[in-house]
Amino acid sequence: MNIKFNHALNDIKIYEAGKPIELVVREFGIDAKDVVKLASNENPKGVSPKVAQAIATNAYKAYLYPDDSMFELKAALAKKYAVNTDNIIIGAGSDQVLEFVSRAVLDDKSSVLMSGITFAMYEIYAKQMGAKVYKTANYRHLYDEFMEAYTMYHPKIVYICTPNNPTGDATLKSEVIRLIEAIKKDTVIVVDGAYMEYAVAKDEQYRITPLDLLAYDNVIYLGTFSKAYGLGGMRVGYGIANQEFIHELYKMRPPFNITTLSLLAAIEAMKDEVFVEESVALHLQEIKRYEAFAKERNIEYIESYTNFITYLFNEKRNATEISNALLGRGVIIRNLASYGLNGVRITVGTAEQNSIFFRHFDDVTSNN
Repeated sequence: MNIKFNHALNDIKIYEAGKPIELVVREFGIDAKDVVKLASNENPKGVSPKVAQAIATNAYKAYLYPDDSMFELKAALAKKYAVNTDNIIIGAGSDQVLEFVSRAVLDDKSSVLMSGITFAMYEIYAKQMGAKVYKTANYRHLYDEFMEAYTMYHPKIVYICTPNNPTGDATLKSEVIRLIEAIKKDTVIVVDGAYMEYAVAKDEQYRITPLDLLAYDNVIYLGTFSKAYGLGGMRVGYGIANQEFIHELYKMRPPFNITTLSLLAAIEAMKDEVFVEESVALHLQEIKRYEAFAKERNIEYIESYTNFITYLFNEKRNATEISNALLGRGVIIRNLASYGLNGVRITVGTAEQNSIFFRHFDDVTSNN
């Protein structure tokens, strides 16, 4: 090909999203109603009925551009977190806010630091800007490892994903604050709280709010409506930080960066916190079954503070073989081989979905 693309793209692996139901239907001829998708950490309760009704009622507005100020949504978030609307930026998923931060801060002379296994888009956005990527040895956010690497490389951005995706572990609030206070103020610190609702429900020691971080001018908190609120398909996330920080990020933001119906859905979702509470309660109930299942079969797992659980296999089991075998049966999970782990990430679904997973997992691993 004669086109010369940006050389920074040479070192970037394309992000591998969870396989959709449609792919399983096409490739294996399985009826869509028989496919169980436990790969993308979606809310198994679906979407709040109030949100679904609002979308249906207002579908005719799809021809209209959204309110680009996003005033109503930002006002609701500001009230929830006790911050000002000027502290908030809305993105097409929190991923887009990550992109804004990368474009605003990084260049080919800079670097970023993250844990050994974490959300892949941190690395991808950094490499798009030509920045170097450094990782700690451990997937956990260990203070000593981070500070050793920080002192050595002086990165422009440090990512703290808590709870962490795709492993599911979380970092104590006290440890996050300890890291923030040890890092110089010219380094941007991204605290990604996409799964915070689940961590808080499990243990208050892991609760981190934007207000906890607002005193630090170099810190931005990320949140999303894709998980506990059940709006993965609507793509709405947000960043909350110092007003000057947010002002600079707005220079990266394109106009109308979420849709009219996405904006409406997020506004309505915030009015139905009961749905979120019920979603988290269902999860806390069902994840106990995954823990018991793993213990009965001598499978190691990472204690989860998210809506998924990570199983780690010994040499007798192969994550790729298990994932592919389950896929052929219409059960979609996330193979973590691409992260260097012989393990799988499983979204905790409904009671029925989880029972189907357990049955098929036992079938495909019956020989080992």
